[in-house]
Amino acid sequence: MIALGLGFRSQADETALLAAFEAAVSNRCQPDALATVASKASAPALLALANRLQLPVLAIDEAQLCAQNTPTQSPFVRQRFNTGSVAEAAALAAAGPGAKLIVRRVVAASGMATAAIAESPS
Repeated sequence: MIALGLGFRSQADETALLAAFEAAVSNRCQPDALATVASKASAPALLALANRLQLPVLAIDEAQLCAQNTPTQSPFVRQRFNTGSVAEAAALAAAGPGAKLIVRRVVAASGMATAAIAESPS
């Protein structure tokens, strides 16, 4: 399983999410699913991107997010979600036990969205 985690501001549009997605994927791999924190999993921009890419959205609850160790450490995200990076934590949680990041957090040019990719060991 290859999961692409997304972190984004509530004002982010589909273009910002697509930019983060493209920056992370960049000919490296094709994810099997998109993942984000459960409270944003039904955001219209995310659902539009998922529809466009024909990928499912996996909603990751905050307890699963904070259980992930992330190499990126954002003080704002740490305070809000108790993890260093929503994108990295969502990707790791969605990919499952033993998953490893294959793409660390990248930021869309707009600064409105981030993405990271994790892969399960099998």
